[in-house]
Amino acid sequence: MILPIYTYDAPVLREQAKPVSSMNEEIVALIADMFETMKAARGIGLAANQVGKLHAVCLVDLSEMDEEDRHKPLVLINPEVVDSWGEDVVMEEGCLSLPELREDVRRPEFIAVRFKDARFEEQQIEAGGLLARVIQHEIDHLNGIYFTDYLTGFKKTIVRSQLNKIKKGEVETDYPVMVNGEIIPA
Repeated sequence: MILPIYTYDAPVLREQAKPVSSMNEEIVALIADMFETMKAARGIGLAANQVGKLHAVCLVDLSEMDEEDRHKPLVLINPEVVDSWGEDVVMEEGCLSLPELREDVRRPEFIAVRFKDARFEEQQIEAGGLLARVIQHEIDHLNGIYFTDYLTGFKKTIVRSQLNKIKKGEVETDYPVMVNGEIIPA
């Protein structure tokens, strides 16, 4: 089922997601719905609180962008960055919860992340490049952080009007969004 994606200033997006203690039907269904939602929105990452659920679950799927098919879709349950290294790299980021807004964000080039997979088995991977960036972005969501929180002074001032438009639902998306408790269809 395609779920509406909550947009800027929805309280659930600023809340800390709760750890998942075990796999159950609710989590399995949530993961399936999140994949369907992410695909319909043409996203490459999605966190559970973006669809209104406070479970520490996020997805990353770079398969459409990866010509070599090295990156299989990932389910990350209770993810935690345990190390980072390399140069901080600036890249443009966007977000399904902040439609039409893109800005440069500085993040570590490489990370090690520990998580439970879709079988609820402990995993740890090292990631670099776009994969590392998307994982960090989604883990930030689970911690109530927007990518715009990394912007400084002047940049924050510039995006404030865009954020206000998103908050009021004055954006166009080709996926359903939840704005001020109301679902706005695609």
